[in-house]
Amino acid sequence: MRVALSLIGTKFALATTCTADDGLIIAGNSQQTWVPDAENVYASTCSVVEREFQTLRPVKPPVTLVVGGSENRAFFRPRREIRLTKWDPHLFAQGVVILALEDLLSETERIAVAARAVKLAESTGDVKDLKQVAARPQ
Repeated sequence: MRVALSLIGTKFALATTCTADDGLIIAGNSQQTWVPDAENVYASTCSVVEREFQTLRPVKPPVTLVVGGSENRAFFRPRREIRLTKWDPHLFAQGVVILALEDLLSETERIAVAARAVKLAESTGDVKDLKQVAARPQ
């Protein structure tokens, strides 16, 4: 049984290709016709996210793409994986955007932004309340 699992793991590892410097891993047969398209969509999506959010940090989220799954789905942790039933550049780009956005802020930065958002929400009031305060005699 161990030998069979080991062989399956080895076969899967050999069938996986990784694009250089990108962080994109394509699981499965690297000879598929859509692989170059996936690489281009990944690079383009990362570039657009960088420009859209004007970040100085390069955006290259680690992503594993699996095509031929039972459903279209993105997993954040621990795998950071995008599964597609069939190759779809639009769905893949959406998945990359979601994973890239998670990388734009560190956990500490996300907590700080959330705290500022709550503080802002608590500091807002209704204009009607200001009217009542201003109408009170002094």
